[in-house]
Amino acid sequence: MRILIVEDEKKVASFIKKGLEEEHYAVDVAYDGEVGLYMAEVNEYDLVVLDLMIPKVDGLEVLKRIRREKNNVPVLVLTAKDSVEDIVKGLDSGCDDYLTKPFNFLVFLARVRALLRREKMEKEPLLKIADLTLSPVTHKVARGGKEIELTSKEYALLEYFMRNPDRVLTRTMIAEHVWDYHFDSMTNVVDVYVNYLRKKIDKDFEPKLIHTLRGIGYILSAGKQTAPEPNMAQGKP
Repeated sequence: MRILIVEDEKKVASFIKKGLEEEHYAVDVAYDGEVGLYMAEVNEYDLVVLDLMIPKVDGLEVLKRIRREKNNVPVLVLTAKDSVEDIVKGLDSGCDDYLTKPFNFLVFLARVRALLRREKMEKEPLLKIADLTLSPVTHKVARGGKEIELTSKEYALLEYFMRNPDRVLTRTMIAEHVWDYHFDSMTNVVDVYVNYLRKKIDKDFEPKLIHTLRGIGYILSAGKQTAPEPNMAQGKP
C-alpha cells in the first residue's frame, strides 16, 4: 500500500514516515501543498495524510482540488486545527477522517488501517487471474485452491501485478509503487522479489503467470508473452 504524507513540519513528517514504513507501507512525503497536489496527480496512492496549515497551497485547497479531479483516494486530515468549525469544514471539503495534533500514533495507525480497509472493501473483493486468487480484504492468496504464504512486500508486489493484468510494468513503476517515490532504481531488489514471488506462485503451477520482458520489465498474464505491444510500457504507476 502506498501513502502520501503532505506535511511541512519535517520532524513530524519524518516520524510518521518512519512509523508507517515499519508497518510495511511505502511512503512519499511532500512538504508543501503545491508539491503534494503534483504528486497526488501523477502517482496512484491508497491514502493521503494531509496537514491543513501548509505553505504555497493550504490543505483545504489541496483537498478540494483532489476532489474536483474526481480523485477518490481516502484523505486523513492530520492538523493542529481542532475547533468544531475546523473539523466540520474539513469533513465537508471531502476528507474521510480528521485527527488533531498532538496525536497518539497507535490511534493514528488504527485510523489508517480503517480507511485502507474500507477502501479495499469498496473495490473489487477478489482479484483473479487463471487459478490464482488474491483477496484485498483478507490478504489471502491461493493458487489452484492451495493457500500461499507471502511476506508483506511479496504481497504488495503481487497485488500491484494483479491490479494491472496483461500490462507491462517497468522496474521503475514497480519500485515506485511497492517501495517509494525516492527508491534507488539502480538496485536489483525488484528482480529479487519477482523471483521470490515466482517461486511461490509459478514454480509448481501451470500456466506460468509472471513473464519477463527483457530490458523492459514484467507482465502478469495467463498467456505466453514474447514481446510488448507498442507503447505498452507507458503510463503512470
